[in-house]
Amino acid sequence: MAKKKQFLVAGLGMFGSAVAIALSDMGYDILGVDSEENVVQNLEDKLTDIVCADASDEKTLAAMALDDIDVAIVAIGNLEKNLLCTMLLKQFGVKKVVTKALNELHGRMLDKLGADKVIFAEKDMGVRLAHNLVSDSIVDYIELSEDINVLSVAVPKRYIGKNLIEANLREEYNVNVIAIRRNGRSIINPRADEIFAEGDQMVTIGTPDNIKFFGDTF
Repeated sequence: MAKKKQFLVAGLGMFGSAVAIALSDMGYDILGVDSEENVVQNLEDKLTDIVCADASDEKTLAAMALDDIDVAIVAIGNLEKNLLCTMLLKQFGVKKVVTKALNELHGRMLDKLGADKVIFAEKDMGVRLAHNLVSDSIVDYIELSEDINVLSVAVPKRYIGKNLIEANLREEYNVNVIAIRRNGRSIINPRADEIFAEGDQMVTIGTPDNIKFFGDTF
């Protein structure tokens, strides 16, 4: 049986606490760290383990069992402490460090410090919301990278009863269908003869331009 991943979340503000609680609800062990005592008290019954401490302090981190941590999420709002915590976690050998950036310059600094993934929570959510609002058919939109985006849309009526070959999405829009959501389950990497049904959602992947053109047609 595979070992269950263990997570550390440093900084339990709105973003950090939401991530920590979501992971805990999924059954993962969470070590939450925040310097505000009232924040820690409010989350004591929701996380596996939580401590009131400064996660940007080297001695504090050295005293923690970081060898057991698979992924650390740094969501500290103070720029200096955010950078220090990220740097120290990498120095202590944490396998994967994901850090919330405050702005583009901060993101570049985090890249230099060795953060494995930099996220721009407000920007990313803003982009997703904008795309979700422009069309009733768009279910979700995610920027995986500068050149790869994912779009989930409700399958239009014109495709119901057709399979992937007949829909011809790759030829017409240069996007690939990587999954179909149907009745609460996902058909991953669907066959070319998979027929779209009423109520389906299709998850597509492609370049930003192609995905935008595809989304604009719905």
